Amino acid sequence: MLAEIARELKASRQSGSRWYWEWRRGGSSALRGAGRAGRKPKLDRGQLRQVEKALRPGARSQGFGTDLWTLPRVALVMERVTGVRYHPGHVWKILGAIDWTLQRPAKQAQERDPAKVQFWLQEKWPAVKKALGAGKPGLPSKARAASRNALRSVAPGRRKAKRPF
Repeated sequence: MLAEIARELKASRQSGSRWYWEWRRGGSSALRGAGRAGRKPKLDRGQLRQVEKALRPGARSQGFGTDLWTLPRVALVMERVTGVRYHPGHVWKILGAIDWTLQRPAKQAQERDPAKVQFWLQEKWPAVKKALGAGKPGLPSKARAASRNALRSVAPGRRKAKRPF
């Protein structure tokens, strides 16, 4: 009978038997889980909401020069808001807990001129493409792709060392 119950619960026969004897000794309270494994979190849900509320307006609103959040900046804001200090290397776990993900800014030169980019794409690039093709056949390569039927110069496997004379 215990084997059938264990099978139903997709557990081993030994686990089913152990659970049964724990239940016999201590009732249903003996079957409760041990609880959380590991250290309890330093921040509770309310503090996590405070951190998210502080981060949402952007880094400039917290007094930083740019609107880019870095892990050390987030750690500093977390300490200001909650009084709890985290190493910047561990901050990403907290950000994951509040469903924040890594965002990388698009890299563009500050000197970028959209009008010049458009001109290059419409005028210069088509001319470059035409010059590259120019109707000339490509040069044949002297090397050929290896075929399975070609004879090998050396048998497969480890090469033998040459003996000194």
